[in-house]
Amino acid sequence: MSDPVELSVGGRPVARYVTRSYLAAGLAPRPYLHPVRTLGGTEVTELSPEDHPHHLGVCVAIADVSGRNFWGGRTYVRDRGPVWRDDHGLQRHLGWTRRAAGEFRESLAWIDRENAVVLREQREATAVPVGDHWALDLTFRLTNVLGTPLQLGSSATKGRAGAGYGGFFWRAPGTSTDIRVFSAEAEGEEKVHGAVTGWVAMSGTGARAIGAEGSPAEKTWTLAFAGGDETTRRDPWFVRASEYPGVGSALAWEHVLEVPPGGVVERRVVTIVADGVLSPSDIEAGLEDLWAR
Repeated sequence: MSDPVELSVGGRPVARYVTRSYLAAGLAPRPYLHPVRTLGGTEVTELSPEDHPHHLGVCVAIADVSGRNFWGGRTYVRDRGPVWRDDHGLQRHLGWTRRAAGEFRESLAWIDRENAVVLREQREATAVPVGDHWALDLTFRLTNVLGTPLQLGSSATKGRAGAGYGGFFWRAPGTSTDIRVFSAEAEGEEKVHGAVTGWVAMSGTGARAIGAEGSPAEKTWTLAFAGGDETTRRDPWFVRASEYPGVGSALAWEHVLEVPPGGVVERRVVTIVADGVLSPSDIEAGLEDLWAR
C-alpha cells in the first residue's frame, strides 16, 4: 500500500493525497486530495458526501470513456436517465516519479471492469504560496493505450443538458453556507455554469470554530479556479452551488472528445485556496503573481 502524500506550504500542512483507499467499485475508486485546507486551517473539500458518495475531494474523473464509467455513481443513458450499471472503472497508482513536501508526480493506469488498461496517466501537483494564501497547481496527461480510438464523454453528450462534468473536479463541503459563485464577468450559478472564462470562484462559510475570545466565529473561504494553459482555458466550467458546492473544468461539455490511439489529453488547473472572501481584483492579482513565476 502506498502511503498518502502530505502537501505543505511553508511547513504548514494544506492537503493530503490518498492513492490507496477501500472504496466500493460503484464509486469508481481513484486517488484524491482530502482534506484540503486553507492556511488558516479551514477545510474546503468533502469526501463521499451523502448526496453524491462518488464525489471524492479533489480528483480527476470522467463519466464516459467509450462506455466505461470512471466518475462513479449511476451512468446516464440516453432517453432513460441515470441507471445503475456494472460499468465502473478504477484508477490505480503505479508509482512516484517525485514525492516531496510541496509536490508530487505519479504514474497511474485507468483500468476497466475487464481489467484492461484503457488510459495511462501522468499526474503532478504542486502547492505554492500566493501572498497570504496558497495555490494547488495540478496537471494531468492521459494517453490512450488501447490501440483503438476512445471517446471521452459526459452525461451532457448523451442528452442531459448542462451535465458536462468530467476532468478536474473539486467538491467543496456541503455543510458550508453562504455559497457564492462568480467570475470576472458574471455573478451566480446560472451565469457562471458553462462559461468559458479566465477564472471562476466559489466562496462560502465553513463550520463554526471557537474564536480567540472563546465565542463562536465563522470561517469564510474562497476557491479561485483558473486554466493553467491555453487548451484548458478553452474548456467550459461546470459549476454547482444550489444543489451542492462543486466546480470542475469540463473536457466534454457538448461534444465527445475523440482521442486516437496513442493520443494525449493534457489539462492544467490552478486553484487559489484562501481564507476570507476574495474580490475579483484579489483573484486577478494572485493569478498574475502565479503566471509571473
